[in-house]
Amino acid sequence: MSPKAVQYRANSIIYFKGDQSDRIFLLNAGKVSLSYVDIETGQEVRDLIKMGEFFGVKSALGRYMREETAIVLQDSAVMVFSVPEFEQVASKNTRIIAKMLTVFSNQLRRIHRQVQNLMVSDEQVNPETGLYKIGEYYLKNKRPGQALYAFKRYLVYYPTGSYATEVTSKIVQAEEFLSRYGSGTPPSAAPGPAALPPAGGPRASAAPSAETGETSELAQHYYNAVSLVSQEKYLEAFKAFKKILDGGPDPEYSAKAEFEMAKCLFYLKQYDTCIKSFTAIAQKFPKHPELKDALFFVGRSYEEKGDKARAGGLYKKIISMGPEDDAVVRKVKKALRTLEGEKA
Repeated sequence: MSPKAVQYRANSIIYFKGDQSDRIFLLNAGKVSLSYVDIETGQEVRDLIKMGEFFGVKSALGRYMREETAIVLQDSAVMVFSVPEFEQVASKNTRIIAKMLTVFSNQLRRIHRQVQNLMVSDEQVNPETGLYKIGEYYLKNKRPGQALYAFKRYLVYYPTGSYATEVTSKIVQAEEFLSRYGSGTPPSAAPGPAALPPAGGPRASAAPSAETGETSELAQHYYNAVSLVSQEKYLEAFKAFKKILDGGPDPEYSAKAEFEMAKCLFYLKQYDTCIKSFTAIAQKFPKHPELKDALFFVGRSYEEKGDKARAGGLYKKIISMGPEDDAVVRKVKKALRTLEGEKA
């Protein structure tokens, strides 16, 4: 195997934020930018890739989801490497390793600077503490979307870190805030829990207390299992999610756990069982908010089994569900293009 030369047209997408892939890219000609959300401002930022520069390296080597979208600004020539191909090239070229270390250290310094700006402090903060404090800052300032982004990134980078337990609790708080008020702030007239809209049924017991900020034991178990997924401990995560289901029905966490178990089955390469699980979920919850994602995993399972016709049919069905700017739909379009390219 050797790296492949690929041509990309202007305004096309090389990969989307949230994609998971082991591909690494080298820009030979043209113009490509990486679009991501700045954790300090919550605003979109675009960084230009220089000619001869690798991108997509961290997520490919770390086996986690892409943190940015790679956008082609003008017709570009790109070399595409698998991880083993990249490692082979890098091992023979110390200049590449040095350049990668420079890029990564610059990114860490930028995070460091953002933390200091947010905290308005001269105190030196390590990246782990900084990322946690960024989430705390946003949560205290009633910006749950940015808080969730920072806390979830924390679990990816530091799944067993010093603040992992606090982070799982604060993720629940931020999600509860979003479920009640969306991205806005609560009404200023609301003096306490009595003024809040009712959460309804057993779900209220799984939510953090509005007065104490404490999180239920069930929620802690759920996010501990999510942390195991981020560590790629899929079998342990599957068992942890199953314990939640075995503990009795809960309208929120049971459904979430069932969905995550099916995802674990995919990563464990239990494709037939994964298909059955997600199909059952789709039949049980035809209006499930993550129905498109469930169908996508079914399609990916068929693709891994070699049934590209069924996979392509499912991908087309998801695309027809729209809207075009939906993150899952964009991801599926890319998967369909890749599938049709392989068939050709």
